[in-house]
Amino acid sequence: MVEIREVTDKRGLRQFIQFYYDLYRGDDCAVPFLYFDEEATLRSDKNPSFECCEATYFLAFKDGKVVGRVAAIINRRANERWNCHQVRFGWFDFIDDTEVSTALLKAVEDWGRQRGMTEIAGPLGFIDTDREGMLVEGFDQVSTMYVNYNYPYYPKHMERIGGFKKDNDYVECKVKVPEKVPEKFEKITEMVRRRYGLRVHKFTRHELIEEGYGRKVFDLLNATYKDLYGFSQLSDRQIDKLVNDYIKIADLNLVTAIMDGDKMVGFGITFPSFSKALQKTRDGRLLPFGWWHLLKILKWHKTPVVDLLLIGVLPEYRSKGANALIFDDLIRQFQAYGFEWAETGPQMESNEGVLSQWQYLEATIHRRHRCYRKLL
Repeated sequence: MVEIREVTDKRGLRQFIQFYYDLYRGDDCAVPFLYFDEEATLRSDKNPSFECCEATYFLAFKDGKVVGRVAAIINRRANERWNCHQVRFGWFDFIDDTEVSTALLKAVEDWGRQRGMTEIAGPLGFIDTDREGMLVEGFDQVSTMYVNYNYPYYPKHMERIGGFKKDNDYVECKVKVPEKVPEKFEKITEMVRRRYGLRVHKFTRHELIEEGYGRKVFDLLNATYKDLYGFSQLSDRQIDKLVNDYIKIADLNLVTAIMDGDKMVGFGITFPSFSKALQKTRDGRLLPFGWWHLLKILKWHKTPVVDLLLIGVLPEYRSKGANALIFDDLIRQFQAYGFEWAETGPQMESNEGVLSQWQYLEATIHRRHRCYRKLL
């Protein structure tokens, strides 16, 4: 018999977060998420997304033991943008027991119906920069801190539960860092500079923090991502948090901006991979020694892999080849640091423009995440 309990206190939230670590402890491909990041995201007093979102969390118990979890989220801003009444499910993890997974999703459905929602979709987070999608291919690949990892039985449960259909697939690529910048990129880069006057700019920390360019990066993200699946425009408070979480600690050699005069028209933000370092932490905690493993990556790049975290170019500049300038610069930075591989973030399988940019590099699709949808 499965018992579903709504999380109502700090103890319940701790159980909710801890379940993932317990379920995946010892798995060679799972990557523990930073505990304090998870807590900050899930707490309404710390996550600015709650200005446009409503959420609650459910735990599944069997024989007095936690056997599953799920978050129920309503993003009012996204629902208005996409003209729907949708409740999202996220942080969806469970043992291999269909009774458990079914009961958890039913709890989300019932909670959504009580608030007038007419469909359920997920896995999704509060906003687009949260983890999205259920892993359906690539279970043998080491995950990253930016995407969901799950066991192969998860999508089988979605098929058994009934009513859920594929709504969107994301694919991720593993890209070999070339020994030399591809000739095609060099030629396009030279043409773009000569014909359109576009140029690469490497920010200083002062420009990003004190002069507001860090915020402008995410203003540009709002403009470039606005038509992507489920996207919700970032507010000022959400942007401030992203600047604090990423821009303030980024290696600025691994951040590239494309400028048209004084106007920023594109950007690329990359980070050395923290996957192996996080696997050495104790359940995503920095103490007692987790901080040292992450510091070695952040400061000295002791990893052969770099994560392509966010890349965006204004639509009117994509056809002008602005993307080539980003890659031309970043490849040179990757070579200088000795990175051997780059991993992309999730890209919509239908976004041919984005996927085509890998054709000049040695790239393979090595993971696929799926979002499901069901009418209520």
